[in-house]
Amino acid sequence: MAWIYLLAAGLLEVAWALGLKASHGFTRPLASVFTVVTMAASFYLLSLAMKSLPVGTAYAIWVGIGAIGTVLLGIVIYGDSANPWRLFSLVLILAGLIGLKLAS
Repeated sequence: MAWIYLLAAGLLEVAWALGLKASHGFTRPLASVFTVVTMAASFYLLSLAMKSLPVGTAYAIWVGIGAIGTVLLGIVIYGDSANPWRLFSLVLILAGLIGLKLAS
């Protein structure tokens, strides 16, 4: 169950990161509320996952899911750069996450 909590926490991290951009420095109320609520939910689920997973593994995977998801959606939604070095870097992050999962 901890891995499910961790996956959900990572996906919520992507949501709050995108919400943070949409909030324009917390000047847009609806996006700001969305961001704060998804942040709280993400941290809560991460804390549940950390009850049984090693702290380093849980935190790294949470950050990795958030980073990969945010970069990919930034490319799709905001037209961020998708140059080969950025994409290769995402593959390296993914490889690290898989390694951490296999080592747990």
